[in-house]
Amino acid sequence: MLFEFSIHSLEQIKLRSISKEIVELVINEPDEMIIEDDNQQIFQKIIENYLYRVFINTNKNPYVVKTVYRTSKITKYL
Repeated sequence: MLFEFSIHSLEQIKLRSISKEIVELVINEPDEMIIEDDNQQIFQKIIENYLYRVFINTNKNPYVVKTVYRTSKITKYL
């Protein structure tokens, strides 16, 4: 999948100490993908007891990574 990072997502990656490699893994090999009505997809993957969530705007070409975060509250989102 072709995508680029928004400025906000790059800031969040840095702030939350998430590597771009992890983001790419979540996008390319998600455990779950949620499609929302507003042209947004959420890619989710559990890695080392954390759930990583990547929000992508699919209305753009290439797709745009809007934001990224990880949480230990896995059951809240699955």
